[in-house]
Amino acid sequence: MKIFRTLTLILFSVPAVHCAAQQSKQIPRDTSYNIAKVYSQIKKDYPYVIPVKDSLPTGLKGFRNLVYATLPNTPFGRRDLHLDVFRPKNERQLPALVLVHGGGWRSGDKSMEVPLAQLIAKSGFVTIPVEYQLSLEAQYPAAVYNIKSAIRWIKANAKTYGIDTTKIAISGTSAGGQLASLVGTTNGLPQFEGNQGVTKSSSTVQAIIDIDGVINFMAPASLNLDRKPDSPDIAWLGGSYLQRPDIWKAASAGYWANEKTVPILFLNSGFSRFHAGQDELIGSLKEWGIYHEVHQFNVKVHPFWLFHPWADESAGYIADFMKKIFKTY
Repeated sequence: MKIFRTLTLILFSVPAVHCAAQQSKQIPRDTSYNIAKVYSQIKKDYPYVIPVKDSLPTGLKGFRNLVYATLPNTPFGRRDLHLDVFRPKNERQLPALVLVHGGGWRSGDKSMEVPLAQLIAKSGFVTIPVEYQLSLEAQYPAAVYNIKSAIRWIKANAKTYGIDTTKIAISGTSAGGQLASLVGTTNGLPQFEGNQGVTKSSSTVQAIIDIDGVINFMAPASLNLDRKPDSPDIAWLGGSYLQRPDIWKAASAGYWANEKTVPILFLNSGFSRFHAGQDELIGSLKEWGIYHEVHQFNVKVHPFWLFHPWADESAGYIADFMKKIFKTY
């Protein structure tokens, strides 16, 4: 119980990202999505699970809260965007994985991806959880521009952090999975780039890992016209499907997939609604001969990656997939 209280205090004490001198108005924060809350909801049905924690394993080094882009003129003033870097303590150039957190495009933060990033880094990768603007601050496509900017920064600073720029994958959990899939399937499309931060390097990635993230907002399992106006997707996309069909289509990774789409790993919970559009995309990937894997966690826990033993299994699937794609066995 003492450990759980400590975890609760840590999770609900979200550090401020910006100092008062940098912003004219406090960025609104929704802290409703956190490990402690999910744990309280699932511990009765899954008493054996253990919440993940940020604990840098022996043999790894970490770099925290590096600024990858500065937005000078947001409604909240000057805005820095941050990322973390974890990697083995060797001097080799290694493949990298960008990690995008979930939270309904409204809540959560990059710290929730740190434990998974640390687990994956132990397998010989550079792992990079990234911050992005949430819907209370900026609606679609701001988060896409942010993440593409982060990838460009990573490539521009690859020598410093020992990254092989030809072997970069992107992963995401829940809303982050939707974002990772969209970022990966829009490789090379100028309208998704934005002009934030580093602009001269490429944001192209070579693999996608979608962990319980929607592929197509217009798929039957996702498109629900009876939603409330403040539903997470409606709030992020700036309106319902009937109001903004163009945006719902543009934000759907499945719409942009084609014969040049990179390999994809899908990790799924026992809730099918979070996989909306996945089956149709898999059918296309098979037709195009694009390598893909699907692994199902048959548990009624959406954020399964936040708890052991599922976090360990997830890290294992991701590391094995990346080793296959990047031929690092």
